[in-house]
Amino acid sequence: MLAPALTNALTNALTIDVEDYFQVSAMAPYIRRDEWDRRECRIERNIHRILELLAARRTHATFFTLGWIAERYRPLVRAIVDGGHELASHGYGHQRATELDPAAFRSDVVRAKQLLEDIAGCEVRGYRAPSFSIGQANLWAFDELAAAGYRYSSSVYPIRHDHYGMPDAPRFAHRVPAGLLEVPPTTLRLAGRNLPSSGGGFFRLLPYALSRWMIRRVNRVDRQSAIFYFHPWEIDPGQPRVAGIDAKTRLRHYLNLDRMERRLGALLTDFRWGRMDDIFLGAAAPPAPARARAAL
Repeated sequence: MLAPALTNALTNALTIDVEDYFQVSAMAPYIRRDEWDRRECRIERNIHRILELLAARRTHATFFTLGWIAERYRPLVRAIVDGGHELASHGYGHQRATELDPAAFRSDVVRAKQLLEDIAGCEVRGYRAPSFSIGQANLWAFDELAAAGYRYSSSVYPIRHDHYGMPDAPRFAHRVPAGLLEVPPTTLRLAGRNLPSSGGGFFRLLPYALSRWMIRRVNRVDRQSAIFYFHPWEIDPGQPRVAGIDAKTRLRHYLNLDRMERRLGALLTDFRWGRMDDIFLGAAAPPAPARARAAL
């Protein structure tokens, strides 16, 4: 085993998917898109609380922000940037890439990028597909992202999951033929399988000690920075309960919300964290393959 100092030497990427509780993909069967404006929106309170937590620990992060949210809460976008954090795109309307054809996807990612940049006055370089919905069936999405001016994506989760996943995809940052850098959420390779190790519902459902062990193993054994993600609604146990949802969705969405903020505090203490662009867009970023470089 490598010395503990290795963990401290690596900076991991802390990412927040800026969407509200009623915009979660698993809630789509129960909450129509045309109801969003009538729902109690709690994103301001939750983002400001996250910004306070990060400021107290002098930690910067990447906020993958929905255009729908940014359009309605413009001062929130500026607060993220003013706090020294990276502003990145989560698309405009939280539609899975698998639900869109190339033209509709192009419209969504271009609209979101332009809106975020107009509000914040800075370049938006990163993108994360809702529900990690880029996979083997829609790799054309990388071409659209590159054409729209994005420099990296964090949209392919190399695991098996009932809602998403591309288990045979590379586990760590790599260039795709479009020239874009794809930075997958972190997995742990164990017994021939990729295990989710990067946050979200897994972080709430599993004991914190297990998540900590997984991230440390990726840092020490793989010698790679981890990519961790969570959502603002996950630190909000007081959010309105959505009626009529199935048992699986209820378990995944609501379990351990009251423990999440405390676990995040431990995570911020146990590891060093930073922005995606600072970690992955530097000189050490993987080079583009020859055919991608020729196309640029």
